[in-house]
Amino acid sequence: MPTDRIAAARRTFQRLHASGCFVMPNPWDCGSARYLQHLGFPALATTSAGFAFAQALPDSDAVVPRALVLAHLAAIVGVCDVPVNADFASGYGTDPAGVAESVAECVATGVSGLSIEDATGDPARPLHAVDIAVARVRAARAAIDATGGDVLLTARAECYLVGHPDAFAESRRRLEAYAAAGADVLYAPGVSQPDEIRALVRAVAPKPFNLLVGRDAGLSVADVAALGVRRISVGGALARAAWTGFMRAAQQLKDGSFAGLANLVPHTEISGFLLADLRAREPR
Repeated sequence: MPTDRIAAARRTFQRLHASGCFVMPNPWDCGSARYLQHLGFPALATTSAGFAFAQALPDSDAVVPRALVLAHLAAIVGVCDVPVNADFASGYGTDPAGVAESVAECVATGVSGLSIEDATGDPARPLHAVDIAVARVRAARAAIDATGGDVLLTARAECYLVGHPDAFAESRRRLEAYAAAGADVLYAPGVSQPDEIRALVRAVAPKPFNLLVGRDAGLSVADVAALGVRRISVGGALARAAWTGFMRAAQQLKDGSFAGLANLVPHTEISGFLLADLRAREPR
């Protein structure tokens, strides 16, 4: 993407976080990104899980190479006219210096924002100690600032996802610390109770809070907005929806039934959309 378009996308992304609430869905490849943009979503975010699954890999930054992720980010940015936020896992660095190096490379792909998490991937010690986690956020902040500072930094507290015994209180403690360390957006994936969501929103205010909605939990977008959430993402849920349809249809086919192939979106609709979309992107 040309430099002027990257700068414009980053300005747009910053404005989106200034007020209101918006949905930022997560494509897993260029085709799904183009379709989500076509539907009118104002920004998109990558999904480490969706991308990993498409590469026949588990969702782990210890397994998915950083270079592969960076190439994926550049490809998604290259086909999108809207801001793209990078799901940058744990920052592809165990220490602050490693995080800073990786974040600088992530910024160079043209993303408008990026998130780093505080999970270690080690079941015996699932979260970085708070002081280390804060140092990693500060390193990411400094790396972004060194490039011009126009990329939004999202800091994630993974307490709910790793099964912390007091996930709410620990998430609040960590998010407040990450906000003070320079994170622009705060995120606690896994929180789902309205009272806890509202409390986390208030704890990090006036900075925006991102809510992950990975399943239908009975809340509408309007309900979530009323809790004060600024940004909604769905993580790997759309990729899992695609995998769900594929796996069930494939299992039925193995059992001798074509039932899983009923009521499919017609080939002509998908190909026709992509053809029209391709033509719209051609230089005038």
